Amino acid sequence: MCGIAGTYRWPDGKIVTDRLTDTLAHRGPDGAGRYGHPVGDGEVQLGHRRLSIIDLSDTGAQPMAKDGLVLTYNGELYNAPELRAELAAAGVRFRGTSDTEVLLEAWRRWGTDCLPRLRGMFAFGIFDERTGELVLVRDQLGIKPLFVLRRGEGLMFASELKALAGAAGGKLEVDHAALVASLLYYWVPDSRCAFREAEKLPPGSWLRCRPDGRVERGRFWNLKDVAAEGQERARAGERPDLAAVVEESTRRHLLSDVPVATFLSGGLDSSWLTALAARHQPGISAYTIGFRAEDARFEAMPDDLRYARQVAEQFGVDLHEIEIAPNVLDLLPQMTYHLDEPIGDPAAINTFLICQAAREAGVKVMLSGMGADELFAGYRKHLANLLALRYQRVPRPLRRGLSAAVDRLPVATSRRGLRSVRFAKRFLSFADLPEETAFRRSYTMYDQNDLLALIDPDLAGTVDDVVTEHADIYQDNELDDFVNRMCLADSRMFLPGLNLAYTDRSSMAASTEVRVPYVDVEVVKAAFTVPGDRKIVGRQGKAVLKEAATSILPREIVYRPKGLFSAPLRAWMSRDLAPLVREVVNDGELVRSGFLRRDALKRMVAEDAAGQQDFSKHLWHVLTLEYWYRDATSGSGQSTRQTA
Repeated sequence: MCGIAGTYRWPDGKIVTDRLTDTLAHRGPDGAGRYGHPVGDGEVQLGHRRLSIIDLSDTGAQPMAKDGLVLTYNGELYNAPELRAELAAAGVRFRGTSDTEVLLEAWRRWGTDCLPRLRGMFAFGIFDERTGELVLVRDQLGIKPLFVLRRGEGLMFASELKALAGAAGGKLEVDHAALVASLLYYWVPDSRCAFREAEKLPPGSWLRCRPDGRVERGRFWNLKDVAAEGQERARAGERPDLAAVVEESTRRHLLSDVPVATFLSGGLDSSWLTALAARHQPGISAYTIGFRAEDARFEAMPDDLRYARQVAEQFGVDLHEIEIAPNVLDLLPQMTYHLDEPIGDPAAINTFLICQAAREAGVKVMLSGMGADELFAGYRKHLANLLALRYQRVPRPLRRGLSAAVDRLPVATSRRGLRSVRFAKRFLSFADLPEETAFRRSYTMYDQNDLLALIDPDLAGTVDDVVTEHADIYQDNELDDFVNRMCLADSRMFLPGLNLAYTDRSSMAASTEVRVPYVDVEVVKAAFTVPGDRKIVGRQGKAVLKEAATSILPREIVYRPKGLFSAPLRAWMSRDLAPLVREVVNDGELVRSGFLRRDALKRMVAEDAAGQQDFSKHLWHVLTLEYWYRDATSGSGQSTRQTA
């Protein structure tokens, strides 16, 4: 795991690449390197920051140059041993044991045809000295980031957007459509970027730069096609052995020359991974979190620690418990900087603090249960959308009466949050809507009218564009299974746009690599072979995964109520952050620029304070957006001031 960067036919490419690479130092504190070569009337420059995981010697250093090919690479290949054996049998001689050299030689032998054969997480740039071509690649599911910025015939790329913004040598303009999207989702979807000139290379795709200025794009893996193939395999009666698939993926993800640990929340996904990892590496370490008692009480959060302790004891795991009682006033701007774009999920703080603690203990690699909920319908929204279909059959007068009664209920008292009321209000906000609209409303922050009331009226057309984009992606499939349509939409939008993004950026801020065994191409293929009525059975989400996990985990862990990898937001917003909320609402940059409307924000704060609505998540995202916007428009930071 590393930080990569580079320029192609960019003015002052050497200086710019050094600047890019320096910004990525936290991603790779173990080493740095740069390579340059003429290209036409310009040059290519490749930079690298190394976090040494496999082959700790200098033979794994990057950029790696060998017989006319040069590679700067971020990630891990979990099938590198098999590829190495195949290449060696064909006569390839290897200098070291790194997966970097395996990737370089696989490219030499097969070119872009090697890409569907790669099993891992990766983003890389590879330069051919003979042709002068540079190819940029991003993994199948978007686990690893790659940002690109083009000007004229020049291009720069980096693992983080802040590196491009700081090295662009000019003023990057904020893309207000991306900010509108971030308000809707509480993250910026992969199809958009917070600065206009920049873009995210799409998952499963490549971009080729030629010396004559031509740019070619291609796709080597498409999740929509994988889902359609899975549906056909299911119709043919194929039933994957999920227990075997997940165990095999977990075993591969333990490949490392340094210690590996796990996240252990006590929930199904992390518990299963930890148990499987302990089977292959007895005594493995795991890290779990708890919150201040008063915060957990106010948020009505379940006690996950006791389950984590039970799993650790049963499987001989060395458990490290971390209490999350952060100084959020200090952490908020720090996390906003590291997250690169406005991301309003406080779970990023948890990930950062866990990885920081692990790194201080000498751990560089962590396994996470990320992805299982998206692929196997484990979120409450999946079940809620199914229940909404039944709810729509209830006579309309009864629905109106129930909605009016729930609307009058408070979501919190002065001392305690009322979680069931929050869920009920959320459910009724989308239960009457058509399928795609209901699914969008079940996990986004605002309905269309509320979002229009919050932002500059001149951006109304942008709201329409963002909402239409969601509909287009949701409906772009050949699936006849409602549950799998939701899983596909989540795997294309929610997973890369939010969960994989904050996991990568917050873990790398602590110089730690996080691996995600559920987000593995073989697990994904198996997941879409499972019909929706086996993913949600009765009121059980992830039913088929739970059934598979009982082969090793006790039933009380497998079938316990779903935990939350989140934070006590209501407690933070009502106590630690209340003065900051007032400042941002009354005199923040977003309000003063006209992007957000002060009156709408004040209503939101008042309703939240009265306990009538839970807007803690909305207000947290406004704070993250405010801090990001201040930095982006300061004139002294990564860009210059832009008005809405």
